[in-house]
Amino acid sequence: MSATNDNMVPTMNASASSSPREDAVPSAHPSFEADVEDKAHQTGNDKATTNLFANAAAATEKEHKMTLMEGIRLYPKAIAWSVIISSTCAMEGYDVSLVGNFYAFPPFNRKYGELYPDGSYQVPARWQSGLSNGSQVGQILGLIVNGFCTERFGYRRVLIVCLVWLMAVITIFFCAPNIQTLLAAEILAGIPWGVFQSIAISYASEVCPIALRGYLTCYANFCWGWGQLVGIGVIRAMFSRSDQWAYRIPYGVQWVWPPLILLGVIFAPESPWWLVRKGRIEDAKHAMRRLTSPKRDPTFDVDESVDMIRHTTELEKDLTSGASYLDCFKGIDLRRTEVVCAIWAIQNLSGNTFSNYSTYFFEQAGLNGTIPYDFAMGQYAINMIGVFGAWGLMAAGLGRRTLLLLGLCGLSTTLFVMGFVGLVPDSHRHASALATGTLMLVWAVFYQCSVGTVAYSLVGEISSRRLAIKTVALGRAAYNVIAIINNVLTPYMINPTAWNWGNYAGFFWGGSCLLCLIYAYFRVPEPAGRTYAELDVLFEKKVSARKFKSTPVNAFDLTLRHSIDKKPETSHHEKV
Repeated sequence: MSATNDNMVPTMNASASSSPREDAVPSAHPSFEADVEDKAHQTGNDKATTNLFANAAAATEKEHKMTLMEGIRLYPKAIAWSVIISSTCAMEGYDVSLVGNFYAFPPFNRKYGELYPDGSYQVPARWQSGLSNGSQVGQILGLIVNGFCTERFGYRRVLIVCLVWLMAVITIFFCAPNIQTLLAAEILAGIPWGVFQSIAISYASEVCPIALRGYLTCYANFCWGWGQLVGIGVIRAMFSRSDQWAYRIPYGVQWVWPPLILLGVIFAPESPWWLVRKGRIEDAKHAMRRLTSPKRDPTFDVDESVDMIRHTTELEKDLTSGASYLDCFKGIDLRRTEVVCAIWAIQNLSGNTFSNYSTYFFEQAGLNGTIPYDFAMGQYAINMIGVFGAWGLMAAGLGRRTLLLLGLCGLSTTLFVMGFVGLVPDSHRHASALATGTLMLVWAVFYQCSVGTVAYSLVGEISSRRLAIKTVALGRAAYNVIAIINNVLTPYMINPTAWNWGNYAGFFWGGSCLLCLIYAYFRVPEPAGRTYAELDVLFEKKVSARKFKSTPVNAFDLTLRHSIDKKPETSHHEKV
């Protein structure tokens, strides 16, 4: 690198990066050099702290100026690795699609259902709830374990173990002789699925710059969508069969993905943020080089980028007391945990579980044969296309918070209209069923262009880096708790042998969605365009959620209260 100016210390110790160029210092902070030297003096580690702050500020300025296309050119490898790891989410989407749509599948009902007086076979509502909740229970277990294991062993090792575990569990699905065995398989498979949901978001949020962060974290929802689409497509292809292979083949298809994803995970670079938290600075630089293509941007400096990570990590050490689950509920992190948990819960409180039973709901509403599956395929295709819609809206300048609020308005309106369609007389039942199917598709458009997609970005950005894995895990656990409640209620709402609400369930979910809108307006902040250090400062200053976007912030105004070294942090999770 070029020589430093007269006011900067020209060298660093073994743990610090080389000095930055003078033109790398942000122009927005003209007195920055004097400020960092003063802060360095206060910490008692002049050389390391001066260079750490200067490099971090240079990298921060470059990230703020980076456009979407510049980010794609510089970080193509990070995009590829993130896409591979996010693909693990497709496996859960596939299973959710199978479980919800098998309830309207005659061969499955004959094998695992009960004979009713009218001569039809149906899986009772209690077992529908049990199967749907089995994976949710397993995911909660997986999320809790993931909070400990990933921070201790890293993303790659945990993913490898989970993928091998899942390949073994798929055998139970394939050979299940009764519904009780299916329930056991759902619980056991839920453990790695819970891990995948947490890791995919955390990894994507850590390997890319601000310009790409929202897009790559949202991609996890796209994977959910194509997993669901493949699931409903496989069932649709089996519709002409009436033997045991009609439901065994869909279960067997699950073996396709784990080996392919495992091959990619084995060669994927570890998160540089995790490596920095472990004090492995040189390994973090090596990982950063594997995530970027520096030749495409001569201004990129790996030392600056890693020092920006180090600065945020050191800042969070000052702002938070530790990195255990308990610390997620202390100080400023309590608010962050609350918002993350609420955002995940909003996905299920806005009618998401209702939509997972779409084919069964359509069948009960009067649509027969393959028509319910055709509607469901259209719905799941929208789930994928909607992600690109959300990307387009974000590229057009709409923030995550704005998309969330607009989406909740649309979802609430659609659900209320769906409820009113239930007032149509029985003489027009077929027409009302078609209208219901159309409204389901409208609901899917609103959901996937807003709540369903931006939630992944919001939870990944609002969490602090030191507690990100645990905070996202807690948030996803909240999602699963609400899903369990929903999975108990929804079958009873739409099952003709239970409450038989039909379309009237739209009133219930419409009201729930309206309450979510009120919460989001007052509590969900806008993280777009902010570095993680800047978000840390905004939360530290207790800025109102409605003012996050407009409040000016300088993450380098805060003084570090400890010396900079390369020793790994010794917080609570290291001892678990």
